[in-house]
Amino acid sequence: MSQPAVKYTGPPRVFSGMQPTGDLHLGNYLGALKKFVDLQHSHECVYCIVDLHAVTVWQDPKILAAQTRNIAAAYLAAGVDPDKAIIYPQSAVRGHTELAWFFNCVARIGWLSRMTQFKEKSGKNSENMSVGLYDYPVLQAADILLFKATHVPVGEDQKQHLELSRDIAQKFNNDFEVPGFFPLPEPLIKGPGARIMSLRDGTKKMSKSDPSVNSRINLTDNADAIAKKIRKAKTDAGVIPESLKELDDRPELANLVGIYGAFAEISKQQVLDKYAGKGFGVFKPALAELAVEILHPITERMNDYLKNPDETDRVLAKGAQAANQIAEPILAEIRDVMGFWKLKP
Repeated sequence: MSQPAVKYTGPPRVFSGMQPTGDLHLGNYLGALKKFVDLQHSHECVYCIVDLHAVTVWQDPKILAAQTRNIAAAYLAAGVDPDKAIIYPQSAVRGHTELAWFFNCVARIGWLSRMTQFKEKSGKNSENMSVGLYDYPVLQAADILLFKATHVPVGEDQKQHLELSRDIAQKFNNDFEVPGFFPLPEPLIKGPGARIMSLRDGTKKMSKSDPSVNSRINLTDNADAIAKKIRKAKTDAGVIPESLKELDDRPELANLVGIYGAFAEISKQQVLDKYAGKGFGVFKPALAELAVEILHPITERMNDYLKNPDETDRVLAKGAQAANQIAEPILAEIRDVMGFWKLKP
């Protein structure tokens, strides 16, 4: 689509969220939570627990609220400050679902049919999947644009969905002749730790659904478990090479080097410079020590939050109120633009 004649001039704002399903792990921390913490110091940030996305597949109603609270605890334990960033449950802001319906009438079936994640998740079972699972990229666009977010920290696997959000924003702006009304949100992908792979298979992304507990480090793992999983991580018979090119055919090593770099906040090349020629008997213990140093305090704080759900609920309630205060005026603008009837004062 063509670029808008008038660019969005509103305030820069970051939006992102995580689903309240399963245990958060190292990949979630380095790929998302660490970036959430860094961004709150330079941007206005809105961080959601996307429980509406979670229910596109069956969720046990008895534990959904607790799972939502667990994700909030992870945000807080990782260092997201509720005085600097908004933390709230998606379902507590009804504008998400209202705007999703408006966008359903803007988006096109052909756009959704090209979404590769639905095809991957449904496989040959697509006709038995929920409409919500098919349509959730539209809800994702509503999540972002409800706050007129300008930037979204995403992984490579979500880049296509962000492109859909941009397409919907642009079509809305064009259809209703309001150039620059919605921003075209930009991805924030760069930086170490953007994609963390399984500790058992360096070609697969670290996942909470992997049946092997040794494939991931959970944020609730204690220091001994963290160190043990790194020591048992799959590697090869070589030594640490000098150049990045030599990592191309060594995915497990490339993953561990990336993890070290993300923890130490240095490049992969700097990691290689430090350990070139050394074996895994040196590198793995050093990585384990660094991982425990970074993750163990987060684990302790997270367990403290899990023991005190009232404190987490207080943060979520405050965040929901703040999120609504941003979203409602924007939603009122959208209703006006679309021409809906409203009660006169």
